[in-house]
Amino acid sequence: MSLEQLKKDVCAAVDAMRADILGLSHAIHAEPELALEEFKAAERLTGAVESHGIKVQREAFGLKTGYAAEFGKAGGANIAILSEYDALPGIGHACGHNIIATAGYGAAMALAKLNGRLPGRVRYLGTPAEERYGGKEIMAREGAFDGVDAAMMIHPSNENLVTMPCIAIAEVEAIYHGRSAHASAMPYRGLNALDAVVTAYQAIAQLRQHIRNTDRIHGIITEGGLAPNIVPERAACRFYVRAADANELAPLKARVQKCFEAGALATGCKLEAHWGDTDYLDLKTNWPMAEMYESNAVVLGREFLSVKDLPPGYAGSTDMGNVSHRVPSIHPMLGIAAGGVVIHNPEFTRFAASPAGDQAAIDGAKSMAMTALDLMFDAKKLAATKADFAATAELSRLAIEKSREPMHAHGHGCCA
Repeated sequence: MSLEQLKKDVCAAVDAMRADILGLSHAIHAEPELALEEFKAAERLTGAVESHGIKVQREAFGLKTGYAAEFGKAGGANIAILSEYDALPGIGHACGHNIIATAGYGAAMALAKLNGRLPGRVRYLGTPAEERYGGKEIMAREGAFDGVDAAMMIHPSNENLVTMPCIAIAEVEAIYHGRSAHASAMPYRGLNALDAVVTAYQAIAQLRQHIRNTDRIHGIITEGGLAPNIVPERAACRFYVRAADANELAPLKARVQKCFEAGALATGCKLEAHWGDTDYLDLKTNWPMAEMYESNAVVLGREFLSVKDLPPGYAGSTDMGNVSHRVPSIHPMLGIAAGGVVIHNPEFTRFAASPAGDQAAIDGAKSMAMTALDLMFDAKKLAATKADFAATAELSRLAIEKSREPMHAHGHGCCA
């Protein structure tokens, strides 16, 4: 059986499942769930996999909404195909994770339809909590990618791109504890926790003038007090700190921490700074595999914008970056929206359940399935993929270690 025939067969299998794939996509889109709360989406997806006669491990690799299934030929290349399905607060699937979920599902199930002709193995993973908490990192620590030769997923966007420009990110929540008092009668008895947050916020705003062009710091005030006539005894903010890679992220985190401490020192409030358990790493795109993916997607009619033509500073972050520093990985983007509509915008939510979004789920499933076949069928392509990864493997190992270094930042300031 030739590779080209296998590709034709796997694409035909995706077409045969079109109603199934799109039905799942729209159902997940209609009931958005936040990170680590994706119980309905996970149940829909695992039930669908089981309907194909494939055994599914629920609550897989340390996450209640994670799952895993594996099938195929022992001894062949083992390719991981990933699905995400968490949504954003307030704006639902404005990142199109319903498309990511069902493209991954479609690719994996189409490969399963090859039965004994599948020249390798597939590890199909449901990976929750991409928008927060770093679900893939949690699963990776539990062994989700052990024994995997390569990993892939797709992401909707407003352009077709062979990769997503991604930088490293850390999350931090700062909570200030002050002392309440009547804001008019006895303001001198209070310690204003909101003032501490505002001071820290302003310090960070000033810091942003003196950071690299590749750095990003942005956040929100999540608690600001109960009433105008009560000195706020508790206030909080949450920030994302981003840099090009783990090496540049670490010192920037330390500078942001000093801004939080400044708020406590200026107001006499007590600070709790809770940094995330792990940082999201930059995306290490495996270019031989990306080129395979692009060739397969072009056959389907997709035309790709060169990453070099993107606006300066165009970058996001994803926990797929953490996967990419463990195994050869790709994270291509599929255009579903008009150029002016960007992800994490309410208008993008509409496109995620549009005909263009539906086509991305189908094209993504076919492109990933064909790319998996390239790696399984052609030993030279797999070797090139592994060699590309190995060239910077030591840097990746160090990046993973650095991403897990704790900040040890708690209890600054005082409430006396």
